[in-house]
Formats: sequence, structure tokens, C-alpha cells
Amino acid sequence: MALQPVNRRSVPEDVFEQIVSEVLSGQMQPGESLPSERRLAEVLGVSRPAVREALKRLTAAGLVEVRQGDATTVRDFRRHAGLDLLPRLLIRAGELDLSVVRSILETRLHNGPKVAELAAERSGPALAEALDQTLRDLDTEDDPVAQQRHALAFWDHIVDGADSIAFRLMYNTLRATYEPALPALATVMAAEVGRPHAYRELADAITAHDPSRARRAAQDLLEPATAALLDALDNLKDQR
Repeated sequence: MALQPVNRRSVPEDVFEQIVSEVLSGQMQPGESLPSERRLAEVLGVSRPAVREALKRLTAAGLVEVRQGDATTVRDFRRHAGLDLLPRLLIRAGELDLSVVRSILETRLHNGPKVAELAAERSGPALAEALDQTLRDLDTEDDPVAQQRHALAFWDHIVDGADSIAFRLMYNTLRATYEPALPALATVMAAEVGRPHAYRELADAITAHDPSRARRAAQDLLEPATAALLDALDNLKDQR
């Protein structure tokens, strides 16, 4: 275990980050016992209350299990953690995890049509105006990264229209994970954000309250760029 003394300006946060890194890297395996609070405090050069606070956060994140009077053990994050862990999984040890990228793309392609379908069923008249404004912004934008941001805003409105807290929270996490990569994705995503007619078809299907048409339109919009990105991932994987 390669834990290091931490910066005292944000002690519980630093303790938390070090242990998260150890768990996600596999240095700490599921079922493995962490050192005692006293030992962790000694190794890290911090107080026991700081360690205790960090362990509370790790427990809430589903990464460790603390049992009263027993050792603190590492949990399998694949079974117990939530979506908030996704951004941390995307880049590990300085490298993009291609399997995580693939899962994000697959989720995007799977969830988008369903969210569009729900928005067509549930949305009110305010959504049409919001979508129209976003499409005008997208249509007049030349910068590739800004185009992607307008496209994200378009989907943001659709997720609101779907009125599903589960899809909203999933979308928030996927967007937070995806957004830092917008410049790198500009070339591939041009195949999607450069199709204003496809966005218009989706917006019209939703505002017409036609769920099946909205699902098809979302699939038609998302599938080409997603397929291109998945092919690019396969090529990267072959090169590694």
C-alpha cells in the first residue's frame, strides 16, 4: 500500500482521494482490510478525526464497509458504487479507459431514444420553445466545440421534458464525464451536430407528442456518431 502523508489544507479530502485511487487501481482489492484508524493516521500524518471523516465518505461512496468493532474492508465498487464514480474511472493512471468510454457511448445510445419517448409523452408547451431556441443557436454556430455544447443543451431540455429523476441524474453524470472531452471529439461529433434537420425532426416529434416517432428520430440522430466512435475505440484497442 503506497499511501503518502497528505496536505493539511484539505486533510479528509486528501485521505479520501488517496484511498479512492488505491481502490480503483486495484492496489486495494475487494475484501481486503484497511489498516486501523490509528495506523492510517500514523502513515498519513493526520489526525484520527480526519481519517474517520474520510472513511465516512468512502462508505457513502460504496467503496469500503465499516463494521463496528471490526476491520474496515474494501468493497467491490462494480457492485456497490454509484454513477458519481464514473468520471474517476474514465482516466486512470493517466490513460483513458476504453472500456469505460464504450460503456458511456452504449448508455448514450440506449437511453437517448427512451428519454425522447418519455419527453414526447410528458412534456408541456414550454419545451417546444426551449428546443426551438437551442436549434437556432446550433444552426448559427460555426465553432465545433460550441456546437456540441448547444447539442448538450438540446438534450438537457429533452431530459427535463422526460420528467424522470433517474434519467436526469444519469444524464448529469454522463455529461460531467463527457464534457471535458469535447475538443477531442469535435471531428467525430461533426457527423452528428452538423445535422440540424435530424435535431429538428426529433424536436418536432416530441412537440407533436408522438413517442414512437420521437424514439426513431433519437435513434437516427445518435446512431451514426456513436457507431463511428465505437469503431474508433476498436482501432485504439487494437493499437495498444
